[in-house]
Amino acid sequence: MKAQFLPYSDENPTESTSFVTYGLIVANIVVFVWSLFDMENVLYTWGFIPAAFAPITIVTSMFLHGGIEHIVFNMWFLFLFGDNIEDKFGHAHYLGFYILAGLFAAIIHFLTNPASAIPTIGASGAVSGILGAYIALFPRVRVKAIGFYMSMNVSALWIIGSWFVLQLFSGFVSLISGVSGGIAFWAHIGGFVFGYGYTRILKVGTS
Repeated sequence: MKAQFLPYSDENPTESTSFVTYGLIVANIVVFVWSLFDMENVLYTWGFIPAAFAPITIVTSMFLHGGIEHIVFNMWFLFLFGDNIEDKFGHAHYLGFYILAGLFAAIIHFLTNPASAIPTIGASGAVSGILGAYIALFPRVRVKAIGFYMSMNVSALWIIGSWFVLQLFSGFVSLISGVSGGIAFWAHIGGFVFGYGYTRILKVGTS
């Protein structure tokens, strides 16, 4: 998961320790290190391949990453925005939400790329769900980010919203051209829509 602007801090303190978020980060790092011993075999065995639909790989693929940059960006977004969602949802509910967002993201990717034989991997779909929930709960929270070689302080709605618009644009381009550049844009879109809709419809985390 990458963005045209890199957020590095949000003005949104939490009231509880983010045990699940930290646990997910550790789990992803451990699995990544393990996969380095036989990366290609691991990705084709446990990655989600739409053309060879295997339900278990929808879950296992969420903990696989293809390189340092891939896992660093995903874990950074999870660390930065996940703590507030966990704080609002509660630990167990948050973990269930995270998994459901990843599942929904994978299904949307499958529906838009059913013949793809390329393994889909990464926590991006689930993390996109967290971004959707964040927008639903904290649209006006200020987020500090780096972009255009300068630091800026903008609303969460602006920075996450601009990322989502880019995903939509890239997703439709990939459908029209048949080329995605190896990025599962529709998984990002699906995860985000799930997270936002789930939070708004069920009024999760609101008083």
